[in-house]
Amino acid sequence: MYRNHTCGELRLSDVNKEVILAGWVQKVRKLGGGITFIDLRDRYGITQLAFYKDQNAELYEDANKYGREWVLQVTGKVQERSSKNKNIPTGDVEIVPSNIRVLNSSELPPFTIEDETDGGDDIRMKYRYLDLRRNPVRKNLELRHKIAFETRSYLDKLNFLEVETPVLIGSTPEGARDFVVPSRMNPGEFYALPQSPQTLKQLLMVSGFDRYFQIVKCFRDEDLRADRQPEFTQIDCEMSFVNQEDILQIFEGLTKYLFKQVKGLDIPDFPRMPYADAMKYYGSDKPDTRFGMKLVELKDLTTGREFVVFDNSEYVGAICAKGCASYTRKQLDELTNFVKRPQIGAKGLVYVRYNEDGTLKSSVDKFYTEDDLKKWADRCGAEKGDLILIISGETEKSQKQLCELRLEMGERLGLRDKNVFNCLWVTDFPLLEKDEELGRYFAKHHPFTSPKEEDIPLLDSDPGAVRANAYDLVINGVEIGGGSVRIFNSDLQKKMFSVLGFTEEKAQAQFGFLMNAFKYGAPPHAGIAFGLDRLVSIFAGLDSIRDCIAFPKNNSGRDVMLDAPSVIDESQLEELNLKVEIKEK
Repeated sequence: MYRNHTCGELRLSDVNKEVILAGWVQKVRKLGGGITFIDLRDRYGITQLAFYKDQNAELYEDANKYGREWVLQVTGKVQERSSKNKNIPTGDVEIVPSNIRVLNSSELPPFTIEDETDGGDDIRMKYRYLDLRRNPVRKNLELRHKIAFETRSYLDKLNFLEVETPVLIGSTPEGARDFVVPSRMNPGEFYALPQSPQTLKQLLMVSGFDRYFQIVKCFRDEDLRADRQPEFTQIDCEMSFVNQEDILQIFEGLTKYLFKQVKGLDIPDFPRMPYADAMKYYGSDKPDTRFGMKLVELKDLTTGREFVVFDNSEYVGAICAKGCASYTRKQLDELTNFVKRPQIGAKGLVYVRYNEDGTLKSSVDKFYTEDDLKKWADRCGAEKGDLILIISGETEKSQKQLCELRLEMGERLGLRDKNVFNCLWVTDFPLLEKDEELGRYFAKHHPFTSPKEEDIPLLDSDPGAVRANAYDLVINGVEIGGGSVRIFNSDLQKKMFSVLGFTEEKAQAQFGFLMNAFKYGAPPHAGIAFGLDRLVSIFAGLDSIRDCIAFPKNNSGRDVMLDAPSVIDESQLEELNLKVEIKEK
């Protein structure tokens, strides 16, 4: 037996017990005067070991030789500490060892294994197995386990079946880029790793598995951001004989249940917001509603004053930053430079100060009177002491730029509290988006999303105006999940493929298996998928999903710990019938 207790469970009630612990040396503290303390750590906590030279000189000498991260087995007696540590659960007791067994020594770690470490992102990712010993990272993975466990519990009670779907499937190039896998037994042919189990879970509905879920790995070969990884995990769900309202009710219930079980929070009912309103008032299809500062349209109040920038703009919009009229020129220049960054792309920023004395001053006073500015202020709901910030240009681009500015101001003003959770459903997305260069439509969600029934006639006359029977769950400005009611009628699915520019041959080649299945009695069905990584990061208050994934990739899609991706032997390439020039590293 290596241990009969963990390093996190001993209390005053255990005093005088003979115990065996095993763990890693967190810290060695040599107090002088013949006393040394060692903090022994395992996954469950820390227990102090006390070595006294006058009680056991040999063990005391050994203790002074141990280093950080040595692995020890300790036998000893629990005693009450004379100097208690209220910061840890085991802080009332310590172990006086009678025997120490060194299970393994350790080199000095490349960074300190502490809550506040001195290791940067790169070094911690290279030695991720050491980073995982740190409390904050371990707690994130414990939280992930808890959310996954409670999700299974909730869905199981509602008669959902967890069904595994294949990882090696056919490529569907209509979505993001696939990761492809060459087939040795089928020369020149490739599998793809699934971007989601979308068509497979629809086939399960055809099969009569009316309530399916899976906590599943998915893969997308796309550029990375803080909330993206090349491989990620979905809580993937599908249901038969349901409509949109059924899905929203059940999965709003799941979200509330997780907040209650995992964080002890009661979350109110989720508001519903049409996509058009989300873009109009927040400039985003995933609005952060923890604070106001909604977008306000000013175009009709700005024309005809010979200010060419506004006159030539399709859209003029503003946000009102409460209490910010006192911003200095330096602060305003910072905001201007912020919106001019290539990632945002605004050409400039106009401001209006509503001073405490009631006067209004702007960066465009040459063109607009104070009466004009007062009309803007009234439209924005501005009061004395407020600052109005204005961006103009093409409608969609300007709305998105104002969104970024709004979020930046929310951050600066402390309005984006990570301990506050605002949930909502965004609904009625456009079904299609047009690529002007290619002159064709693409599915905004995926080609199996059903249009709103009342909009189906528009597929012939005005495809861009068709709304999707789709919905996204948004928490604190992060898209946590999304789904749709599916097309289950073969004729409507063919129509959808036609609008998307598929020939019958192409549609049959890529999705014939699904179309053929629909011939045998497909039920009405709908589904949703939550991003587990994003959900955990929101619960944990993290800025990046990497910190809730055990072994993540970096921003270049590399695993710096495993040094992957990497080149492979030429013999393997030949076996796979691939002729590739191998580049030197």
